[in-house]
Amino acid sequence: MSWLARSKLPDVGTTIFTVMSRRAQALGAINLGQGFPDYPIDPLLTELVARSMRDGHNQYAPMEGVPALREGIAAKLAASYGLRFDPDSEITVTLGATEAIYSGIQAVVGPGDEVIAFDPAYDAYEPAVRLAGARCIRLPLAPPQFRYDWDRVRAAIGARTRLILINSPHNPACTVASAADLEALAAAIRGRDVTVLSDEVYEHMVFDGRSHVSVLTHPELRARSLAVFSFGKTLHATGVRVGYAIGPEALTAELRKVHQFNTFSIAHPLQRAIADYLIERPATGLDLPAFFQAKRDRLRAALSGCGLRLPPAQGTFFQLLDFSAIAPPGDIEFAERLLTEAGVAAIPLSPFYAEPPQLSCVRLCIAKRASTIDAAAERLAAFAARLARGGA
Repeated sequence: MSWLARSKLPDVGTTIFTVMSRRAQALGAINLGQGFPDYPIDPLLTELVARSMRDGHNQYAPMEGVPALREGIAAKLAASYGLRFDPDSEITVTLGATEAIYSGIQAVVGPGDEVIAFDPAYDAYEPAVRLAGARCIRLPLAPPQFRYDWDRVRAAIGARTRLILINSPHNPACTVASAADLEALAAAIRGRDVTVLSDEVYEHMVFDGRSHVSVLTHPELRARSLAVFSFGKTLHATGVRVGYAIGPEALTAELRKVHQFNTFSIAHPLQRAIADYLIERPATGLDLPAFFQAKRDRLRAALSGCGLRLPPAQGTFFQLLDFSAIAPPGDIEFAERLLTEAGVAAIPLSPFYAEPPQLSCVRLCIAKRASTIDAAAERLAAFAARLARGGA
């Protein structure tokens, strides 16, 4: 029997994140590729998880999430955006943001539908669309600014368009959508049967005085959007895999129909622990802009003048590295050279495009110890110097 002939995703291989992390480990390279911190989490969270298990919260949690956590999320959203959401009907706890995205797509679209996403697009989006039997329309955010072309968006919306996927702060472009972008999105879908799924997992990681503009703050978009968030990102604990989706009651009901047959419920002790953490740390997330901006600036300062250009990331815990001054375009080839010659793992942007242009940038993760950032910068600067001496 040919499993490949029956494959629903015959052209999908192992993600670039897994590939680069495995190779970094095998080669002893510093891993600035996959987005995970290499420093400890808050000891309080560790203790709260252990306490939750000791207290017996070890059986199935409610499908939609532990009430105390949903109430904590509602309080967090009120503090962040000044808006009130019903914990019972508008908030669902999910297995990280990825499950929320997957379940949201399955709930909204079906065979013959079209979904618009923006390249470079996080690699989990299109497979979920295809598994729903729908077609993903990929519109490029043109480098180096990676901004939306709203004329092109309006032209792409048709009778079959059921969903638009947006991501801000944007991974991997490190940009932040503006209020004008959300207004343009609302205008583009006004009067149409189109839902928005907004990936906002880096909501707290915005720099240089910017503010995150959520779809939840736009009245028109709030009424037709699912917004997705991640405690893994906010708590520096990507392995926790606890996320949540916010949406109007009718849309949340559809999401939960899929969620209950996908993961059903999320780890009970983790939910209890995070609920308690939000009570003891009510300002959770507020320190992240300064925390990650300092890391961004540390890396940029260390590489200043070496021939590698680092346009300041607007958000996320990533930073783009522009190598156009020292090497020809080709981000996959350059990432390979960084890995094998410089001993630093980075992520090329081409795998996030349906039709990648010639790119001269790669993505680095800055969610690392100062010592890790410094060691990586030293290797990158030495590699750039070798290229400058010997040519590309």
